[in-house]
Amino acid sequence: MELRICHLYPDVLNLYGDRGNVLTMKKRLEWRGIGCTVTELPIGERQPLSKFDLLFVGGGQDFEQGLLLDDLRSGKGEDIKAAVADGLTFLCICGGYQLMGRYYETHTGEKFSFLGALDLYTVGAAERMIGNFAFETEFGTVVGFENHSGRTYLGEGVRPLGKVIRGCGNNGADGTEGARYLNCFCTYSHGPVLPKNPGLCDGILLSALSRKYGCAALEPLGDMSEREAHDSVLRSITGPGE
Repeated sequence: MELRICHLYPDVLNLYGDRGNVLTMKKRLEWRGIGCTVTELPIGERQPLSKFDLLFVGGGQDFEQGLLLDDLRSGKGEDIKAAVADGLTFLCICGGYQLMGRYYETHTGEKFSFLGALDLYTVGAAERMIGNFAFETEFGTVVGFENHSGRTYLGEGVRPLGKVIRGCGNNGADGTEGARYLNCFCTYSHGPVLPKNPGLCDGILLSALSRKYGCAALEPLGDMSEREAHDSVLRSITGPGE
């Protein structure tokens, strides 16, 4: 077995070590004897996304997101929308998550049309939501670091990736964090998120493997260091009694 990963916009979307998510996916596949190739697709380059099994989009600042709009309008945006609809597995972090939605409206009222691959939108605020946070998912409790001024709201057919335990998540109001649509996984969690959350990582990998091979399973790994890192962050957020 083999997975082909595409790292989209590594030149501008790589806040807080988000590239580490790609390295983590690659290593967890290789530890199980599953091949993995990673192709970087920066601004100005276009390839058929159908040749890939998993696409990663990292986080970026508002300025960097603006730089990408012209590149997306060159045809890459339609490629991404078609890949989402076709069931390609995506992991999108923070700014990459926002780009998948319909639009971003700044706190001053300026509105930018985004991809519209997922029915969600984001509204900026003057106050940022910053800090370690935790949320409950079908893959277990996930810990990470959030730093965003955008408040994201999910629309028709899009469900949350998880429910906030501590922190703000999508908007600080409705208790949701991230988004799931078909095989698209979105979250505000930097860190990078996957090294400390092996259950989430394996869930994403299984999504891609199952789509490609029809049926897939992953051999369990020890994950002692990963779980120690996870539990240490969780204790710092919730306290030793939770």
